[in-house]
Amino acid sequence: MPIFSLLSSSSLSLLSLSRPHRLLSSHLLFSAMSINMASHAFAGNPIRSKTPNPTSPFSPKSAFQTLQTLLLGNTNTHEPSRPDFKVLPFRKGRPLAGSTCSDGVSGPNWHLGWLSLGDCKAFLGNSGVEFGAESLVYLGSMEMEEEGVAYWAVDVSEADSLVNDLGSRQLCFVELRTLMVATDWSDARAMGELAVAGHARALLEWHNISRFCGHCGEKTVPMEAGRRKECSNQLCKKRIYPRVDPVVIMLVIDRENDRALLSRQSRFVPRMWSCLAGFIEPGESLEEAVRRETWEETGIEVGEVVYHSSQPWPVGPNSMPCQLMVGFFAYAKSLEINVDKEELEDAKWHSREDVKKALTFAEYKKAQRTSADKIDQMCKGVGKGQNLAADFNVESGELAPMFIPGPFAIAHHLISSWVYQGELDGVEAQVRQPNGSLSNL
Repeated sequence: MPIFSLLSSSSLSLLSLSRPHRLLSSHLLFSAMSINMASHAFAGNPIRSKTPNPTSPFSPKSAFQTLQTLLLGNTNTHEPSRPDFKVLPFRKGRPLAGSTCSDGVSGPNWHLGWLSLGDCKAFLGNSGVEFGAESLVYLGSMEMEEEGVAYWAVDVSEADSLVNDLGSRQLCFVELRTLMVATDWSDARAMGELAVAGHARALLEWHNISRFCGHCGEKTVPMEAGRRKECSNQLCKKRIYPRVDPVVIMLVIDRENDRALLSRQSRFVPRMWSCLAGFIEPGESLEEAVRRETWEETGIEVGEVVYHSSQPWPVGPNSMPCQLMVGFFAYAKSLEINVDKEELEDAKWHSREDVKKALTFAEYKKAQRTSADKIDQMCKGVGKGQNLAADFNVESGELAPMFIPGPFAIAHHLISSWVYQGELDGVEAQVRQPNGSLSNL
């Protein structure tokens, strides 16, 4: 059963604010006019929107108890009052996915490869992998008028034969980054499934790196349907919860010369430029982290720091599966660049016009379709698709001199909101809302 996002693309609005606060909401206007995203990629998870009542069959405790009962008995029949159970297998951090072609015009669309509890148990049993309630992690639920669905994730990395078994159903395990690029950001359903997959991957990777207690070294056991862990040592019994690693990402701006500082890392595909970013250090505020990281990587001194928005980022390294990108505008007090070559390959000031051209010519929709085609080929057992980097070109077919990350990344929205800021100042008055709240992406 597919997950339908509870979010809808509504008109975004803001108050009449001072200039610094207008900067942090310009991206809303640009998004509404151009990209039409209800939320950042990996945000807006439709099955995490509400915490069920503890007595509800959809609460983690109740759902886990029902899961144990079903696994001990017949998984194909259960009482009408019980929720339906859907399981999303992961293999080496890759969720199970499938592909459908809805109309022949927009091309293939991916979807998560949810399995019934009975199918999942049968597949793993045939693979010789032990399958118990403790193996699954509870993701959340979606309650409907007549029935409800409880969603789970399971790591099947040890079940080697499962790849062929699921391939017969035209399902395959796909890198989350590939799904991210392939997602149509105007499709609320697809964005909701991407958020669910990101949440599931983060939880499963956290379980993989927290197998032992950091206090006494004993093994940990999953608790609360996999939402936390506890030390098995009765003298310790330390509780362990998933942690979020905050990362500041900032667009450094030269107000006087109307330029933005963009950087390249050696791992970037050719011609891609993006924002500076870095981890928070202990005892440091977000604003201090922005100023320190900018100084350490480029030698630029930053003064004013203005918050923009934040984005869950579960596609980082497995050692840090729960990252939160916190986006800022940072205004430069100095302009001379001194690049730290151990951190960056290069950093340069770029004019607003040059960045605007990069936004205009980069064919993000083409890259999205190419990635969706790649998933479709993988699910049909065909070889790998073409290099996605080659699709960021100009209308003439020539390679673009530069491009920035696509709309799936917060860096895109930091940069695009700055680029279109001046053009949007005149329409801010048309999108006021009376309750005094500011709607972020």
